[in-house]
Amino acid sequence: MKKAQSLTIWLLPLILFGGLLNPALGYLVVAMMAFFLTLSFFKGRYWCWNLCPRGAFLDIALSKFSLNRFIPRIFLKQWFRWSVFTLFAAFLVFRLVNSGGEWLVIGSIFVSMCILTTAISVILGVFTRHRGWCTICPMGTLQEHIYKIGKSNNDLFSKQADK
Repeated sequence: MKKAQSLTIWLLPLILFGGLLNPALGYLVVAMMAFFLTLSFFKGRYWCWNLCPRGAFLDIALSKFSLNRFIPRIFLKQWFRWSVFTLFAAFLVFRLVNSGGEWLVIGSIFVSMCILTTAISVILGVFTRHRGWCTICPMGTLQEHIYKIGKSNNDLFSKQADK
């Protein structure tokens, strides 16, 4: 277990269970998303493999129950990963638009999305590798893309500075 994981793992049950009682905890999800998407510009999926509370849970707890089977090849296809991203993003936007702008409803939407994706990650983690979800995680897919943009911009700036 990585030291950072022992610090972040507690955020998952806080959001999953605490969020049912206090939907405002869903805003922790928003804060984490903002943080790791910003970090991904410089560090790629560093968040995923080192700081993600769900990833910590999958590494620490679920790895003991995983059948450790191969991840379906389709999960590795970019078109499939972007399809998963689009599906979850559309579902999230639909729910946010229908929230009526109520801040507690919005918080509960992020809690319920966390519950949904955690349930999927547990199912995938048991029947494939414990981090099977991480292969198709919408936020991980977006982080990789943001990193590529940041890297290409840095390469462009480096080339211009060399001239």
